[in-house]
Amino acid sequence: MRPKVTVVGAGNVGATLGQRLAERGYADVVLVDIVEGMPQGKALDLLEAGPVVGYDSRVIGTNGYEETAGSRICVVTSGVPRKPGMSRDDLVKTNMNIVRGVTQELVRRSPDAILIIVSNPLDAMAQLAHHVSEFPRERVIGMAGVLDTARFRSFIAQELQVSVHDVQAFVLGGHGDTMVPLARMCTVAGVPIEKLIKPERIEAIVKRTRDGGAEIVNLLKSGSAFYAPSAAVAQMVDAIILDRKQVLPCAVRLEGEYGIRGLFVGVPVKLGERGAEEIIELDLTRDERAALQHSADSVKELVQVMGI
Repeated sequence: MRPKVTVVGAGNVGATLGQRLAERGYADVVLVDIVEGMPQGKALDLLEAGPVVGYDSRVIGTNGYEETAGSRICVVTSGVPRKPGMSRDDLVKTNMNIVRGVTQELVRRSPDAILIIVSNPLDAMAQLAHHVSEFPRERVIGMAGVLDTARFRSFIAQELQVSVHDVQAFVLGGHGDTMVPLARMCTVAGVPIEKLIKPERIEAIVKRTRDGGAEIVNLLKSGSAFYAPSAAVAQMVDAIILDRKQVLPCAVRLEGEYGIRGLFVGVPVKLGERGAEEIIELDLTRDERAALQHSADSVKELVQVMGI
C-alpha cells in the first residue's frame, strides 16, 4: 500500500507539487483547498494523466480533511500573499490563523505525520505549526533553504556556464532578506567559487539569491514562484519517503545548535524516514555566525507578534 501525502492549498505551488509527487508514483496524493470544485478538478485532471505519463498514484481532491487521515507527510502551502499596504505583522496575523486551523485539522487525523511548512512568513509559520501540533521537533520542518540554495546554485552555474550538478552550496537562515548564502563554502566540482568568480560578481549573485522571490514576483506582475518551490518540497518528500538520509538546508527548531535555542532557523539537516533526523553544525566564521543570529532575531520578532 502506497503512503499518503496530503498537500493543503491547491494553488500554483500545491497543485504543481501534487503533479510532481503523483508522477513519482511512490505515494497517493490528497489535495485540500477551501475553494469548492478546484482541488477536485485538479485532482481528476492529474489522475487522468496517469495512463499517459505512466503512474498509478491515486489523486484525490477535497474541501475537507477526512480524506487526509493517516497521511505520512502533510505539506502546508495555504495562506495569503502580502498585499500592497499590508505590513509584515498584518501578514503574520492573517496567515497564523490559517496555518493554526490547518495544523489542528491535520494533526487530529494524522497524529504520526511529518509536517512540511511552506506558508509565509516561513520560519514563523513553522514555529506556529510546531507549537500547535506539539509534535517532536524532527517532525515539523520548514521549506526555505532548499529553494534558496537551488536559486544560488542556478545563478552560479549560469555565471560559470557549468552544469548545476557540479555546483554545491548552502543557504542558511531565514527565508527572506536575512538569509545567509555561504559563498565561502560553495564549490564547483570541488573548486571553491572564490577561485573562479571575482568577489564583486559573487556579491551580486548573493544579492540576486536574496531577492530571488521578489525578482519573479516583479516579472509575473501577479502571483509568485511555484515551479522551483514545488520542486524543493518534492526533494524533501523524496528524502523522507525514500529514507535517503540526504543533507538539505531546512528550517528546524534549534535547541542550542549554532548558539540558538527555541527558534526555527534554516540549517543543514539530514532528512530521512523520521524527518529531521540530525542537525549538521557547520564551522562558521564569526561574521557568518553573526548573520545567522541576526536571521534568528528576525524570526523571534515574528514569534513575539504571534504571542507564542
